Amino acid sequence: DAAAVSPQTATLRPYLNAVRATLQAALCLENFSSQVVERHNKPEVEVRSSKELLLQPVIISRNEKEKVLIEGSINSVRVSIAVKQADEIEKILCHKFMRFMMMRAENFFILRRKPVEGYDISFLITNFHTEQMYKHKLVDFVIHFMEEIDKEISEMKLSVNARARIVAEEFLKNF
Repeated sequence: DAAAVSPQTATLRPYLNAVRATLQAALCLENFSSQVVERHNKPEVEVRSSKELLLQPVIISRNEKEKVLIEGSINSVRVSIAVKQADEIEKILCHKFMRFMMMRAENFFILRRKPVEGYDISFLITNFHTEQMYKHKLVDFVIHFMEEIDKEISEMKLSVNARARIVAEEFLKNF
């Protein structure tokens, strides 16, 4: 029933579908040896050694605060995500959560330790990742991450607010 769908969810689905379609198109990666150093293979999206190997970056935006930057190249794709932060609590929770994730970057394989400037978190997918893992699973992971991060931050915010309410009530009992 269409009346039960919140406006938040109504805009989330098309946004995630656009990100999914763009990622699927961008993940046509191939092995490409460095043109500078023999027997080296570096992600071109990171080293940016030659313009002809880079694709036009794409920004998919849900609103002014929530957006995804997808930068592609011949052998790698960098996906940077700006997460919704409506107020100070969400900003703090988002920052702490992202720091927690980035400290464990080696467990996520495609997670960058440092996000691109202006974004909260970045993933780097190389041709080696697409050779070792299913492309559609990589795309699913990024999309699932985007869905979950929204839920996690909302749940943490509710928890913090509930805790603050209890603390305030206990404090005010003394007066």
